[in-house]
Amino acid sequence: MRPIPAGQPVRAGLFALALLLTAGCTSNPAETPPPTIEPAQAAVSPPVTAAPDGEVRELRGHAASSVFDPATSTLAVLSPGPEGQATLSLLAAGKAPRDVTLMPAATALSVDGKGDILASTRGGYFRVDVAAAKASKVDVDGAQSVDFTAIALRSDGNPVLGTADGAVYTLGSDHTLAARLKIFARVDSLVTQGNTAVVLDRGQTSVTAVNADGTKAAQALRAGEGATTLAADTRGRVLVADTRGDELLVFGADPLIMRQRYPVPAAPYGLAGSADLAWVSQTAANTVIGYDLSTGIPVEKVRYRTVQQPNSLAYDDKTDTLYVVSGSGAGVQVIRTASGRR
Repeated sequence: MRPIPAGQPVRAGLFALALLLTAGCTSNPAETPPPTIEPAQAAVSPPVTAAPDGEVRELRGHAASSVFDPATSTLAVLSPGPEGQATLSLLAAGKAPRDVTLMPAATALSVDGKGDILASTRGGYFRVDVAAAKASKVDVDGAQSVDFTAIALRSDGNPVLGTADGAVYTLGSDHTLAARLKIFARVDSLVTQGNTAVVLDRGQTSVTAVNADGTKAAQALRAGEGATTLAADTRGRVLVADTRGDELLVFGADPLIMRQRYPVPAAPYGLAGSADLAWVSQTAANTVIGYDLSTGIPVEKVRYRTVQQPNSLAYDDKTDTLYVVSGSGAGVQVIRTASGRR
């Protein structure tokens, strides 16, 4: 596919992205699904040939995603389980892992900053009290049969969820629906900056900013040749891994504009944002790199050997600890003083 210049809206190849910019002007959006490409995926990592940096903790299962909860200093790792279940493993320093079974299976994670993990699922989402290792399901009004695939929390405290059939649900409370916007092929990932939600659609390899009301797309941009993952940092940036195109893309959220793009070879996939560095894993090389974005172009500051299949990253800003979570069952890698700051 011919590359689109940084910061310019989608013009060709993906009709749906043109629709995004006008969807708020009509109550009768197109009924046919938007054209898509085959979604990119993480590379199948080679065997590890050198000991990973830091320490490695064992973890059962093949992790799908992870988040770090700063309120409880706990890493939460989501792994698929049998018969429509998922396991949320809670790992804190000096403590044995605690497992919480989620049924129906959870699909994505977020944190509320107050000690709860949010996990999207069919019909709504779970609130997991980390201290008690206990989950309670919140059913979204009128969405009992909806497959939710992504979740994030807005600055007003209300969740926003994405669905397998391409809709964004903006909630007005824990369970009431304030707005529904259905213009995507699939919502694969969501992050927020303030009350602006940013959507990643892998099939359209696009990122889209949804307005604060949740009623229309504010801006939509092409995201490389095969975007796969999305992360937000504390400086207002949105990070995207273009796994097929071997690039790190950096966007501003309001308005949505591409600020930086930089070559990262070996199938970049795992992402984590922090105040100092942007963390990117190379799944074809079992490596993670920390980039400084402050100068206007990513500058590599640190590089570490990782566990096999470093698909998921999480970062603790307070202790400067990077967590690398294997997608092949190789455990959780803990890298302390990861950025090198003292």
